[in-house]
Amino acid sequence: MAVQNQPQHHPRFRLPSFHRTGTAQAATATTAATTATRAYAFASLRLLTGFVFLWAFLDKTFGFGYATPSGKGWIDGGSPTKGFLSSVAAGPMESTFHDWAGAGWANWLFMLGLLGVGVALVAGVALRLAAVAGTAMMALMWIAEWPPAKHLSDGTLSMSSNPFVDYHLVYAVVLIALAAAGAGVTWGLGKVWATLPIVRDHTWLK
Repeated sequence: MAVQNQPQHHPRFRLPSFHRTGTAQAATATTAATTATRAYAFASLRLLTGFVFLWAFLDKTFGFGYATPSGKGWIDGGSPTKGFLSSVAAGPMESTFHDWAGAGWANWLFMLGLLGVGVALVAGVALRLAAVAGTAMMALMWIAEWPPAKHLSDGTLSMSSNPFVDYHLVYAVVLIALAAAGAGVTWGLGKVWATLPIVRDHTWLK
C-alpha cells in the first residue's frame, strides 16, 4: 500500500518591511514639505506684490516724497494720472492718453484700482478680481510706455530695454499666477473669504 505524503503548509511569520514603509513615509514627508514651501513662496510673492500696489496708492494720495513730491498728493489737489499720461510719447494710444491725463474719472479709476488690488493681495481675498483688474491696469500702462518703439514721437531714442517684456507684463503674469494658485490661504484670509455665502455662490469672487 502506497502512502502519499501530503505537503504540509506551515504559516510563515513575515516581518514588516521597514524599508518600504520608511520610503513611503519619507516620500509623504517630502511632498508635504514641498507643498508647504510652495505655499509660503506664493504667499510671500502675494504680500510683496500687494505692497507694490498699496504703496503706489498711498504715495500718490499723500505725497510721501518718493515718486510723488510732498504737497503734490491727491489730497493736496494733485492729479495721480496727469504727469504719467501727459508724458506718453509713443504708441498707438498716445493722443488718447493725453486726453485722459488729469481727468477726474481717470484719477478715480486708477486710484481705486491701485487700492483694490493692493488690499486684495495683502489680505489674500478676491484674487481673481484682483488679477483681472490688475492685468487691465498693467496692459494700459504697457501700451502707454510702448516698449516696441525704438523712437519716440519726437524722433529721440526710446531707450526701451526690451521690445516686449517689461515689468508691467511681469506683474500681470504674477497676478494671474497668484489667483490660479489660490495663494490667499497661507498668511491671508482666503479660507475665511471662501466660506462667505456670496463667494460660495459666485466663485469668480474668490
